[in-house]
Amino acid sequence: MDSITQAVLGAALQGTVLGRIQGRRSLIYGAALGTVPDLDVVIRYADPVSQMTYHRGFSHSIFVLTGLALLLAWLVNRLTRTRWPDKGYTLPRLFLAFWLVLVTHPILDAFTVYGTQLFWPLQVTPLSWAAVFIIDPVYTVPLLAAVLYAAFKGLQGRAVQLLSLALVLSTAYLGFGLAGRIAAEQRFQLALGQQGIQASEVRAVPIAFNSLVWRVLAKTPEGFYYEGISSTFDREPPEMQRLPLNLAARDELYDAPLLERLRWFTGDWLRYDVIDDQLVVTDLRMGIPGNYTFRFNMAHRDGHGQWVADTPSRWAGSGVGAMFNNGDLALIWRRILDQRPPLPLAAWSER
Repeated sequence: MDSITQAVLGAALQGTVLGRIQGRRSLIYGAALGTVPDLDVVIRYADPVSQMTYHRGFSHSIFVLTGLALLLAWLVNRLTRTRWPDKGYTLPRLFLAFWLVLVTHPILDAFTVYGTQLFWPLQVTPLSWAAVFIIDPVYTVPLLAAVLYAAFKGLQGRAVQLLSLALVLSTAYLGFGLAGRIAAEQRFQLALGQQGIQASEVRAVPIAFNSLVWRVLAKTPEGFYYEGISSTFDREPPEMQRLPLNLAARDELYDAPLLERLRWFTGDWLRYDVIDDQLVVTDLRMGIPGNYTFRFNMAHRDGHGQWVADTPSRWAGSGVGAMFNNGDLALIWRRILDQRPPLPLAAWSER
């Protein structure tokens, strides 16, 4: 999730657990500590594929963060025993506060589609529960409001109750998003089945700052995929289009380490396009049809027609900015409640 959300989540948690001891400072400490796992962004890698796939790695590991929480709790407890012995600090309470603030950061990230390596150094596929969009005001605003109230009123009585309530509501919203994703996948599978299409994998991802309208992807054993849009309020089958994954191009680079790492990181939700003798690899999980966030130049064809792996680079036109086209967003928001006219998926893909 975005940094503001992670900061207010950390502030709400530390304010709830340590607010009566630390007062307003608990909000500041919690906000700062809640953003610590994202400090891995300062590490520069040689190429954008490595930058993408090593982010949310060791710094988001529950093993690493549990050790860090224990170390911080021990240090603070040792300091407070000599300087503020009557404050009421205890090692278990400090550890609980620090552990919750640190560990909930990657757990919340895992509820987005990007991919979070919660169990690093174990090489399991990064978790990507795709229950909420990376920026979702419905999740963030209640936490922000409760933190601001506590900052103005102090951490006594009602403020702590409001922080606790905001945490309960935000957690419930994650459950709502997860249920919405499962329902969208079931609707899409049903629509495919009615057309006699057998899908080998299906996954839905939220788009455009909400958990009501979903982009759904389905792979077929023949090497194609279906991409469609499904809303919680739909009464008709979702619109969809059939596109090739172009797996033959992938097979030409079967031994390229960075391509294999990208396949692992994304759960192999990749499409391969040959454009001007360049092999462009697209992460299908993020963006909208024809406008994906992560696209990479991975290889080129040499003078003998053989594919040669390159140091990956970003494909021109990709990036998060492509997700914020006002015209497309207006159509997507209208699509939440109204299926007619359907979204112009084919036109977007051609673009």
